[in-house]
Amino acid sequence: MLFMSPSPKHNWSMVAAGWGMGGNPTNISDKCEILEMEKAPLPGDENRTEMTERPSMAQLLEVNGDVSLTENGSADSSRDAWSSKIQYLLAQVGFSVGLGNVWRFPYLCHQNGGGAFLLLYVLLLVLVGVPLFFLELAAGQCTRQGSIGVWKLMSPKLAGIGYSSCVVCFFVALYYNVIIGWSLFYLGSSFQYPLPWEQCPEPINNITVKECTDSSPTTYFWFRKALDITDSIDEFGELNIIITVCLLAAWTIVCLAMIKGIKSSGKVMYFSSLFPYVVLLCFLIRGLLLDGASEGITYMFYPKLSIWGEVQVWRQAATQVFFALGLGFGSVIAYSSYNPPNNNCHRDALMVSFINFFTSVLASLVVFAVLGFRAKNFAMNCVTKNLALLSELPSLEQQWMLQWFNISDPSSVSLEEYSAWFQHSGSNLKVQGENLTDCSLEAEMSKGVEGTGLAFIAFTEAMSLFPASPFWSALFFLMLLNLGLSTMFGTMQGILTPLMDNFKTFSRHKTLLTVCSCVVGFVIGLLFTQRCGNYFVTMFDDYSATLPLIIVVMFETLSISWVYGADRFLDDIENMLKWRPPVLYKYLWKYVCLFAMIGLLGASLLLMFFKRPTYTAWNQDTASEMSLEYPGWALALLACLIIFATLPVPVGYVHSLLKARMWQGPEGESERDLREQYTKCSSTEPDSTPGLTPLDDDDGEEGSSRNSFQPLNGENYRLLPQEAEEGEDTTGV
Repeated sequence: MLFMSPSPKHNWSMVAAGWGMGGNPTNISDKCEILEMEKAPLPGDENRTEMTERPSMAQLLEVNGDVSLTENGSADSSRDAWSSKIQYLLAQVGFSVGLGNVWRFPYLCHQNGGGAFLLLYVLLLVLVGVPLFFLELAAGQCTRQGSIGVWKLMSPKLAGIGYSSCVVCFFVALYYNVIIGWSLFYLGSSFQYPLPWEQCPEPINNITVKECTDSSPTTYFWFRKALDITDSIDEFGELNIIITVCLLAAWTIVCLAMIKGIKSSGKVMYFSSLFPYVVLLCFLIRGLLLDGASEGITYMFYPKLSIWGEVQVWRQAATQVFFALGLGFGSVIAYSSYNPPNNNCHRDALMVSFINFFTSVLASLVVFAVLGFRAKNFAMNCVTKNLALLSELPSLEQQWMLQWFNISDPSSVSLEEYSAWFQHSGSNLKVQGENLTDCSLEAEMSKGVEGTGLAFIAFTEAMSLFPASPFWSALFFLMLLNLGLSTMFGTMQGILTPLMDNFKTFSRHKTLLTVCSCVVGFVIGLLFTQRCGNYFVTMFDDYSATLPLIIVVMFETLSISWVYGADRFLDDIENMLKWRPPVLYKYLWKYVCLFAMIGLLGASLLLMFFKRPTYTAWNQDTASEMSLEYPGWALALLACLIIFATLPVPVGYVHSLLKARMWQGPEGESERDLREQYTKCSSTEPDSTPGLTPLDDDDGEEGSSRNSFQPLNGENYRLLPQEAEEGEDTTGV
């Protein structure tokens, strides 16, 4: 039974579940019992409701996983919840594991000392990544709010943090869906044999396409057929119709998957999050069987410890940890806000972080096994070409060459043999006016490519050498499509969840909000489907998210560890999980993570101020890439993007100060006093129990429906389980 005393203004009723003899449920009339008790208020406390010790309303609702706390602390029984713990974990993994794991991490590991960079990444992941990821998971689960609501509750003066997260998520969603559109285009093009990027276009009037012959068929297809790119960002071109249609298809997929919130997107996660691992394992098995795979993997992981003394390497490692886990987007907070309060978010943080790191290493093995095969193939083609030139030498000179290798059988000549001969006597040799070249595997492997260049040029070129290349190409781009979509779902959740949690109009029209957001995203995204659109994708990827997200996470850490209080936050987590996380997190949040964010921000700003931002452009005449500086108008746009994304933080602070001066609560309570009452995560104290504030008789219908008690029945509520013993698993969704 549940007992409670009414307030002086109201007679409260509580319906409790009843059971017949033997513990079996009886009929409805026997199951439900209404208890009404009246108790005189204590002297001097006429306006407070006295309650006996009992499970709170929040605890009853939390048994079914259908309660969240609204801004005023009331229970919101309409909030969605994850159908299962597996679905939630897949969503978190799907968001954190994205395209960056496949094309950014391998590049950084390759360019920055291989195994040495890997060790540095693990160090920063443990000291900075995991604590900050745990902080966001706990904050979202604790308050049952999106990124806006979390910081309104935790630190009202820094409430702008949540709005900045939403803005950054919107910026990322704009260009990220363009990459998904590119993947759709390549996926559709993969169902051809031979693949359209395996060879240059047929000569017209015996005239070959110079742009293709001077570069490569794969490079030509990417820059000319897919993007039809201009020579610089200043040259605005018409819309690329094919890519525009692909962008529309990408936004349509996202809209259909998100239209019912996590109930629809969570089901899609079963495929979009798991399928990439199946593809990566298939590619790993295939890649390890390729000639040159072992050389590629060895080259990648060979440690160069000297790089630890370079500041730039530390900055890149910290940035990769930062983006790999999706910190600052608000998506981690949004996903965790749909969890029940007793979910073990600490274990989730460790698990998702490990899976993310494991995926990065797995993707790196796949990438460099395939790139090793590609490099060896190119090197052997180089040997064949040079031996063909040597065969043109006079017979006497050919006899001299036979002491090194057999010119007439290029397949019998190894790379090591050719390199040894070249270093000994071939470096200055000319044949028919052409210089012979050293066919080095390391030289090919050192040509590091990242981002779109790795996925749409280098990796695609390697797959064209596979037997049954269309199958492997379709599999690869289907994997990219799923990686992009799973991250895109989390990004959109970081926009929609905070808006629906904090604005009643949006929460009542979830479907309309989702559709309108996707339509707006598509319309603005047309900027990226112009012929110069790839340069804008690079701009947004490099600058619109990097600095704002660093600032957002820095203020998140400051808000929790110094404003709200690290000890107080650990108390709330202990109250929620029934066990206290190690005190080490307190010092990591207060000092290590905060100073790491400040250092990363300072390094990024110094790099921008002392080195003018540049981008890589494609020159059609020379058929090569070149580095160009952003023009003045592009720098102004960059500044506007960064300012617009970070502006909510200072604006929210000023607004809070003005509001504090103009407003006082009842009986002189300050805003801080009120915050003390509703920021408790899970407490049995009367002041912090949600959903038990009596309403006046003249309250509106809407407020009544959300804050007053609703009739209970035996199907929705059951006896609370006994409190788990210390160390027992209390995780459940």
